[in-house]
Amino acid sequence: MPEFRFEGVAANGKSVQGIIESPTLRAARKRIVSLASIRQIAITHIATRRIYIYKIQKESERAIIGEQRAFTKEELELAFEKIGYKTHWIRVKRFSFRLKPPVSDIVTFVRVSADMLHEKLPFNEILQLLVNDIENTTLRNSIRQILTDLSHGKDSEEAFVRQESVLGKFTARMLGLASKCGNMAFIYESTAVFLERNMEFRKSIRSALLMPLFTLFVLFIAVVFYVAYIFPQTAKLFERMKIELPPMTAATLKLSDFLAANIWTITIGSVALIAIGFILSRRPKIELQIDRMILIVPVIGPLIHKTTIEIFCRVFNALYSGAGENVNAIKLSAEACGNKFIEERIKTISIPMMLGKGTGLVESFEASGVFTKTALSRFRAGAETGTIKQSALQLANFYQKETVYKLKSIVDLVQILAALLIMVVMTALTLISAETATIRPANL
Repeated sequence: MPEFRFEGVAANGKSVQGIIESPTLRAARKRIVSLASIRQIAITHIATRRIYIYKIQKESERAIIGEQRAFTKEELELAFEKIGYKTHWIRVKRFSFRLKPPVSDIVTFVRVSADMLHEKLPFNEILQLLVNDIENTTLRNSIRQILTDLSHGKDSEEAFVRQESVLGKFTARMLGLASKCGNMAFIYESTAVFLERNMEFRKSIRSALLMPLFTLFVLFIAVVFYVAYIFPQTAKLFERMKIELPPMTAATLKLSDFLAANIWTITIGSVALIAIGFILSRRPKIELQIDRMILIVPVIGPLIHKTTIEIFCRVFNALYSGAGENVNAIKLSAEACGNKFIEERIKTISIPMMLGKGTGLVESFEASGVFTKTALSRFRAGAETGTIKQSALQLANFYQKETVYKLKSIVDLVQILAALLIMVVMTALTLISAETATIRPANL
């Protein structure tokens, strides 16, 4: 997260300085102004920590070109001077792209860390090994920063949360809590299992939908090309001969004329609708409604619903004893489940009922209206026997097995439906072509 340094003068005339983290300069200014009004500080300057590119040299040694984060060019130049380097030039790196690493790289990092923790390796050594071995620059720099923060005595949760833009919100929170729970290997193992399961599910969904959608898209392009370009070449020849066209041929020719006359309007309009839809889908309220509608989509909706509950239960099982407070475990589990609607219902209904009214776990979950009867039944049995943690894991494993089998059936169903649609379209084109082939002049 970007860092901002503020400087000012306190009421007693002393100079003060501080550093805060904030997603944007505007948000940073708002926080600094609020802090200044409380502490009675007159702010004189706000600086952003930027990436600087430099070229330095020590006596007759070879010149070094590199990059370093700093608040000002002068500070960086002074730092080089103190360690005996002459500065040739320093300038701000204008274009700095920090692409998020692939999910597979993050999963590998967590899995390898979990395995090495099981081998009783010290955590700082594990991070150092990974820094030297990871190829993705963004992830490597992120882990290096975590290692630096921990070596400087920074709180582990704070060090990992600072990197949540790279690791992901859930992963950063889980790994940050790991060192506080007393069993780092268990938390890392649970996080790795969750990430592997989540990646596997997304991969399965893509394999179920990507190829059929790609096939249908290619078919759509081919049909448009046939109707708009190839078909008119023959049909208009009959029109010029003043031959009456059969119904399907005449209707197809009208469609062809419409597409030819409005092709750019249709193309621009389609692109604009897709762009607007994408922008609107990023809005929190609309994203909430989209996630709500996904759960009621036939066939795929129940599958996604059960997978979401599985993820919730798996994370809840990992945090129930490690996070200290059950409410915090429920909150983090809701954030990790991947569905904004379910997360919102748990946070606005279940948690307030537990905190404000002292309602039990099962009753508050039931009031949210997002848990299945099977899930509520298992949680109720766990609450009665004092084995909620084990019940959550059993439920997660049960839904994992069920969704894996059902997903295979859905993949087969989607492929069959795509094949049927292709067959219908090809049959329609064949009928139109056959009808066109039967056209003959009236005097023959």
